[in-house]
Amino acid sequence: MTDPTTLAEHWQQIYRHLHAHPELSGAEHDTAGLVADELRALPGWEVTERIGGTGVVGVLHSGPGPVIWLRADMDALPVREETGLDYASRVPGVMHACGHDIHVTALLGACAELSANRLPGTVVAVFQPAEENGAGAQGMIEDGILDRFPRPRIVLGQHVGPMPAGLVVSKPGTLMAASDSVRITFTGRGGHASQPHTAVDPLLMAATLVVRLQALSARQAAHASSPVLTAGALHAGTRPNIIAETSEVLLSLRTFSDSSRAAMIEDIRRLVASEAAGAGAPKDPEVEFYDHFPVTVNTPGDTERVMADLTAAGVPVFPLANPITGSEDFGAFATAAGCPSVFWHIGGIDLATFTEADQQQMLAEGSLPAHLPSNHSPLFAPEPGQTVPAAIAAMVAAARAELARE
Repeated sequence: MTDPTTLAEHWQQIYRHLHAHPELSGAEHDTAGLVADELRALPGWEVTERIGGTGVVGVLHSGPGPVIWLRADMDALPVREETGLDYASRVPGVMHACGHDIHVTALLGACAELSANRLPGTVVAVFQPAEENGAGAQGMIEDGILDRFPRPRIVLGQHVGPMPAGLVVSKPGTLMAASDSVRITFTGRGGHASQPHTAVDPLLMAATLVVRLQALSARQAAHASSPVLTAGALHAGTRPNIIAETSEVLLSLRTFSDSSRAAMIEDIRRLVASEAAGAGAPKDPEVEFYDHFPVTVNTPGDTERVMADLTAAGVPVFPLANPITGSEDFGAFATAAGCPSVFWHIGGIDLATFTEADQQQMLAEGSLPAHLPSNHSPLFAPEPGQTVPAAIAAMVAAARAELARE
């Protein structure tokens, strides 16, 4: 695979295979096996599997110099794919709807280039499981990744998104929101639909709560880093003529500071309690917060330097004015290691379909066009012919600049 054309086609084949064979969080067994095999086929890489479950770590030693970590996440989502691609998911109800297949392919491609053209120092490639539920990075940390492998001077990572293919966006400081999933369970008193006066309807409690919570979120939308609260699911009942005994609401909460998160949690608990009390619920509602992601913070100074290095290498870079409301557990590695970290987003949309009007909207408003499928959509489909080589080039440029600097 030394011929550039052959190598480029190889990564396209790897991407298509990964996209067609997605695996859910914590179950990335075949993906991890493919990653380990690909790394072992490259000169110089020492490979360790089953770190924090299905995680894979590759280490490339090239003499004295800095230690840099490069990270990619591997898991897919419980989404039924609707792209119609000839390499669409073959796993019913599971899809790489967040582009982690791009991340894995790009990091493997970067590993190939870094071993073929070495600079002094050590590169640690971290292929992380279970990003989607927030458990993967912490699981690798708890499994001793910082003690078992060279500790980083800096951690670098990237994420594909619905922007022009190859365009990099980032900012120093707060880049992405903290996230919490919330499960609310109301208990009512079941009964017959023809006699609602004999029951306490938990579905009505849940539905009313969702409306009140959306009003709560809307009233705090006056500034760029306001909280985002979304109701993702409401479950109750089995038949139209039965008033259910219980109902469940699932929420996604995004915040940008500890104080904002604490205030929103208090507001959610208060509204849930008042809804149950107002309905005369026979039992107090249950509120569970889970799958927590911390705020993703790019280290100032290091971020500007990495973005300048990407620009110097010919990568188009667009500075973000405001944080992104999505969430990541990437920052856990640098926090645990006590070192800087830099994360960026890279575009995956075919340049031919990203219109001039789309570009003007993004440049003028800093927002993405609503008509483009976003991450987690069943229609999300990065264009691999443009995106894979661009993502490889961005990771290689950033890594080589960090190695050469010291």
